[in-house]
Amino acid sequence: MVENMSRWLRSVRPSTASDEDWIATPAAAEQLAAVHRRIGPASTAKEQRRSAAPGWVRGRVVRKPRVWLAASGLACAVTIAALISSGGTATPPHGGITETPHLPAIRPAALLLSNYSSCADVLAGLRTHAAASVGSYGWWPDKRTDIRFGIAPLAGRQQLSAGPAATSAAAGDTSTTNVQESGVDEPDLVKTDGGRLITITDGVLRMVDTASRAITGSLDLTMYQGWQNAQLLVGGDHALVTLGGSNNGYNYGSFSNGPAAASGPRSTYLFLDLAGGPKITGSLRAAGSYLDARLIGSTVRLVMSSAPSINLPLGAGSNATRSAANQAVIRQAPLSAWLPQYSITSGQNTTDYTVPCDQVSHPAAYTAASMLTIYTLDLNHLGVSPKPVSVAADGDTVYATSTSLYIASNPNWCCATAAKAQQTEIHRFDITGSGQPTYLGSGGIPGRLLSRYSLSDYAGSLRIATTAGAGGSATQSSSLYILDANTLKVTGRVGGLGKDEQIYAVRFIGPVAYVVTFRRTDPLYVVDLHDPAAPMLVGTLQLTGYSDYLHDAGSGRLIGIGQQASKTGRVSGLQVSLFDVSKPAQPLRTAQVVRSDAPGGPSLDPHAFLYWPPTGLIVTPVQSWRPGQSGKVLVLKVSGTKLNTVGLLANPLAAHSIDDGLGIQRSLIVNATLWTVSGSGVQVSDPATLSRQAWIPFD
Repeated sequence: MVENMSRWLRSVRPSTASDEDWIATPAAAEQLAAVHRRIGPASTAKEQRRSAAPGWVRGRVVRKPRVWLAASGLACAVTIAALISSGGTATPPHGGITETPHLPAIRPAALLLSNYSSCADVLAGLRTHAAASVGSYGWWPDKRTDIRFGIAPLAGRQQLSAGPAATSAAAGDTSTTNVQESGVDEPDLVKTDGGRLITITDGVLRMVDTASRAITGSLDLTMYQGWQNAQLLVGGDHALVTLGGSNNGYNYGSFSNGPAAASGPRSTYLFLDLAGGPKITGSLRAAGSYLDARLIGSTVRLVMSSAPSINLPLGAGSNATRSAANQAVIRQAPLSAWLPQYSITSGQNTTDYTVPCDQVSHPAAYTAASMLTIYTLDLNHLGVSPKPVSVAADGDTVYATSTSLYIASNPNWCCATAAKAQQTEIHRFDITGSGQPTYLGSGGIPGRLLSRYSLSDYAGSLRIATTAGAGGSATQSSSLYILDANTLKVTGRVGGLGKDEQIYAVRFIGPVAYVVTFRRTDPLYVVDLHDPAAPMLVGTLQLTGYSDYLHDAGSGRLIGIGQQASKTGRVSGLQVSLFDVSKPAQPLRTAQVVRSDAPGGPSLDPHAFLYWPPTGLIVTPVQSWRPGQSGKVLVLKVSGTKLNTVGLLANPLAAHSIDDGLGIQRSLIVNATLWTVSGSGVQVSDPATLSRQAWIPFD
């Protein structure tokens, strides 16, 4: 239908404008804005942003139906045609933006016309853009410029994220993986439904019956490449094991040139049947590097990044000579060099596929040095077509709600200079339902992301926190941007956060953002996001040390996990803080627990953190320089505005073992008991006293 609409739109547009030129004109932006106003009432946006969070205006959310443009068919096309002939007026930009940055113009209407009209058009575009972006040594980081401005998507239904941040609490008395967005599961080492626990440690998948507390099945995964990074997604009696991740991040394509560059990495994903014991029923094997995955219901969105399989020459000569030789090879490369390949194994049968050229899109500006591909799998029907869609763009950070998936990247993270600032680039996809994702558009803002927690989709806005400036320099400063999720256009900004510092933690809770920056001291910033046109910094708390993970404890309380530090910024021990943020203008730290024997170390993996709201239980890993003290978990309890220490908990070592490597890797509440998983086994403890109830060794 989109292709038919595209042909029709080409026929009714002024014949003096080519496709790309018309998309880039201000008239196109105005016409699409008029379409949005006609078909998608925005009167409820302000009410949807109201929250019952403590200290903020309370209000009832009013939901009204919105029209999905792509499903409106001919009636929508007639409306567009009328607007093209009569002209539209764009709504003037809102004021109230603090320290307004210079941002590139938005290029709307990407989906009103097909990105490519034919496979020949796909190839021509990829060759042209790749040749323009390649250098004398291939696609080095300084050549990966990708998108520098946005494309407005179609107006459509928007996901309203839950006001409070997601917690690890599940219905009943069993916890789940600690995820960023409620209802959007993330791959992890351990999954449980209360009746059984499935875990992967040291390359072995095991199933434990929680009633008998016995291992009921196991599966050795070490024969597969990438087993060290294996993780799980589980739904009912079916599971997907991700084995990819050997190149988790930027894929520089022909970075080293030569024959090895043309092969590239491949990632494997195993299909498992858990009924009666784990067994492999098939697999997906795809070209490229695994980035991340999300599970909504039984639908998995698997995100991968691949580079073109082009063997660039290793010739001598000047930079100009080598660049010309590389460009000549690219201009002769076949379409298959870019199109991602994958294979599906079901039982004994393996079938090879290539992403169809009509499933490839692109932003308005791109390098063609990498391809993002989203594969869609149904856990209940693994082995059928994964319905891949690809976008000629780069990405390394995945964030999703139940209806939108965002892939962000920062190509200049390693090479930013005063003349070439860092740029976070965002690509948005509609993942409503269980069908193929739809590419909705792209945008960009200055600065670099900390992690996926730096992004949040809420009430029609995409909120993003970034740090700009070279690491460790006096030029660093952080900002919080609010973008219209429909257009990816900046509507508001709060800048100047943590001058000379960088972001260490971000958490969005409803219409409020909490940002931690650090260099020598730790300011905790509270930012009011109720009005996306005028976000405001309303509270600041200066502390020594920092938090590198923030978690909502409910009732106006915020948990911070990080490090205590001296006034000069020297870290001195693990620090758990409890903040009272019920009065946004006056955030307070009401309690803290510090362990001086556990300084430094990597940032906390959110999946390793447990907060159990019914009892206020906190469980967080502890690594120590003291012999025999690493690999434990610190167990605390939130009681009002206080933190009470329950104790330290360690799993026993396996027989004939003197070391358990990482120690306890995950903690869960299963049927009201505390389960801790390590490489040596699973321990079941009383969460109130930490007394052992059972030990399930991994022999």
